[in-house]
Amino acid sequence: MLVVTNELAGRTEADSVAVAVKVLEGTGEAVEVVTCHAEDDLDEFLDRRAGRTVVVVGGDGSLHTLLRHLWQRGEVQDCPLGLIPLGTGNDFARGVGIPIDPVAAAKLIVAGETRKVDLIVDDDGGVVVNAAHVGVGAEAAQAARPLKPWLRVAAFPIGAILAGATAKGWRLKITVDGQIVADGMRSVLMAGIANARTIAGGTGELGPEASPVDGVADVTVSYAVGPFARIGFALALRRGRHPERADVVHVEGRDLEISGGPFNVNADGELTGPVTHKRWRVVPHAWRLVLGSMSTVESRGTESQLAEDFHRNP
Repeated sequence: MLVVTNELAGRTEADSVAVAVKVLEGTGEAVEVVTCHAEDDLDEFLDRRAGRTVVVVGGDGSLHTLLRHLWQRGEVQDCPLGLIPLGTGNDFARGVGIPIDPVAAAKLIVAGETRKVDLIVDDDGGVVVNAAHVGVGAEAAQAARPLKPWLRVAAFPIGAILAGATAKGWRLKITVDGQIVADGMRSVLMAGIANARTIAGGTGELGPEASPVDGVADVTVSYAVGPFARIGFALALRRGRHPERADVVHVEGRDLEISGGPFNVNADGELTGPVTHKRWRVVPHAWRLVLGSMSTVESRGTESQLAEDFHRNP
């Protein structure tokens, strides 16, 4: 195995990595640990992977960055991955049932099975592992960023409060699988696409029914721009009840296109923008991840059915 860590990890994280590596070494396989000092280091590590499983130590952002490199190299289907969550939010790990405890996650890598997992990709060569959203969600992530080193997960709701207090909405045209769900005439509070259930360290359920193995994503568009509507939407989002609101459109789809703005984008915690156009599509079963029980990632369709559907309507 090739274990990829981040130089920004503190002493506590380093100790956790060391214990998790001992678990991996218990398999009798050779385990090489490398430290990523800059993003450019990833290509060097992948060049010498030599068919080994790569274990990512980090959060959604670390997994996002590694998968983006694999996607752009054309190697995403050929490189099995394991994940030891050591980020702030770890939303993707929560969504697929990977334990947040590093030792338990390492034990899952040893005993689990490799499963094919969906990937969301954009027209610029970028990827989304867990979720991407624009509007108030991206502004909340921007506000939370300087607070994360001290407040950890608690930074997310504070960022949401700060962003929600000033957000007036965005005029956006939004289509899902070619169907218009927002025509740009009304202001949108946020729009997002979810491959797994939660965002913001589990403090919100953007995709309450989302599964990263079913070939589709959950898409949410919120029109809750009024002050009381924003509060109601935020409370509903925490419990995954926002699809029930009259000012929310919530559908399943494979293709999300947004234009207008300009708007910022939050993809797995990575912030970009402002832009005036963005398009994402789901690639079913694009990469392979070591997972545990099937019950943690309920599928809405069989693998063969999804592959056939995708080739008919990519």
